[in-house]
Parts: sequence; C-alpha cells; structure tokens
Amino acid sequence: MDISVLGPCRVVQSGVSVVPTAVKPRKVLALLALYPDQVVSVASLVEELWGESPPRSVQTTLQTYVLQLRNLIAAALGDRLPADLPHGAKSVLVTESGGYLLDTQGGMVDVSEFERLSGAGHRALEAGDFVGASASFRRALELWRGPALVDVQCGPLLEIEATRLEESRLGILNQRIEVDLSLGRHHELVGELSGLAAQHPLHEGIQAQLMLALYRSGRRGNALEVYQRLRGVLSRELGLDPSPDLQRLQCAVLDSAVELELTGAAREAAFSGSGGPLRALRGG
Repeated sequence: MDISVLGPCRVVQSGVSVVPTAVKPRKVLALLALYPDQVVSVASLVEELWGESPPRSVQTTLQTYVLQLRNLIAAALGDRLPADLPHGAKSVLVTESGGYLLDTQGGMVDVSEFERLSGAGHRALEAGDFVGASASFRRALELWRGPALVDVQCGPLLEIEATRLEESRLGILNQRIEVDLSLGRHHELVGELSGLAAQHPLHEGIQAQLMLALYRSGRRGNALEVYQRLRGVLSRELGLDPSPDLQRLQCAVLDSAVELELTGAAREAAFSGSGGPLRALRGG
C-alpha cells in the first residue's frame, strides 16, 4: 500500500485507489494514513468525525465507515490474496484492541520519505556538504503536491496534523534557501523568494532572505523596498516594528556592509546556528 498525504489524499492498494468519495469515510482513511502501521484509537476517530457531539449510534456508524473502506480494499486486492494478507481487506485495515491499524505492507509513505530526505539534508549540512544538503532538501520538497490533505474536510485532529506538516515544509524550505544562498544562487532565488514573500507577508525570515538575495544581485534599492513594505504591514496588521534583527539587516544594506557579502566567514556564520541571513549581523 502506497500512501500520500502531502497534497491530495492518495491511498493505493495493488495499484488501485481506495480513497472513498464520501466525506466521513475519507476522513477515517486520512487519519489512519497519517499514522501508517500504528493503531489509531476509536476515541481519536470519533473526535475527528464528530468532535464533542458524537451520535448515539457512534460505534455502529464508525464500523460502517470501516466496512466501506474494507470493501474498497477488497475490490483492489481482487481474488488473488498475497500470502502475507491471509484475511484479505481485514489484514490491511486491521481491527486492534481499542482502534484500527492500516498495514502498508512496506509500501511508500510520502511523509516518511519526506522525513528521511530532510534528515539526510541536515546531516549533509552538518558535514559541510552544502551541495548535497540542497539536493536532499529539494527532493524532500518535491514530494509535496499541494497543501497537506487538501481534498479532505479536516476535523480537529487532521487540522492539527496538516498544520504541523505545513510548518515542517516551511522549515525545510527555509533551510534549502539558506543553503542555496550560501552557494551563491541568489540570482535564481529572487523570483522564488518574491513569491514566498507575497504569500507570507509577516514572515520576517522570508523577507530577510529576499532582502539578502536582492542585495547580492545588485538590487540594493529593491532590498530596502522589501524592508519598508514589511514595516508597513507589521505596523498596520499588528502594531509592531520589524525585529531588531531586521533593523540591523536594513542598516547593513544601507551601509553595504561586508557581512552581507558571500564569503567563507559569512557562510560559516550563517550555519553556526538559527537565524539565516541575520546571523552574521548579531556579533556572534
């Protein structure tokens, strides 16, 4: 069984999709798919489906949804059952004490692959292999086909998981951009960062990366415009000023500070801790 949740929900058994069209069975499958090869409790499924107002027939209704999923799995399996699935669909969607388990039979799970590639990127980064880190981070991000579970009407638990996955994606994206900046790829990053800055107008890290990419591309005026736009948005939306780090970055751009140049020292500073392009401006 192959599972993809980094975008539309895709669960494929024996080459056939087993994702139902009905809203609630799809939510059941999505929650099971987020925890492959693990028991998901009945209580969690009930909370996801009905929140704090489950129907009186909650057990029977949930069992009906599980039966619908098993029927789809059985149809995908066909008449020939593998030796490791002696009970057919019940060996794939397994009833356990207090819950249910989705057995992937060693299939591909995109979240697991994303985490594996992200870990490889971090290890390469720690070893000083920026090219390898960038490649691993890019491969991890290429697994995403849209917002997590974009075609599922998420309840409280799925919403939390979708948000967590999106935060993880943004974190790896930030790391990949930092690596690419350190490799001198600022020219090719300007377009991507401009789009990200428009999508995340309050994200100071992205705005800082865009300022640095523009500055290194010989567009100091545009870099300062990014700062002014951010200051206006923060003031209007939150009544705040840019952080001290952003203010120092603006001063560095105004002064054409050497810390912003792509040098070995700046590269080392950028990865000696969190903070990205602002790290070199903090004095250690």
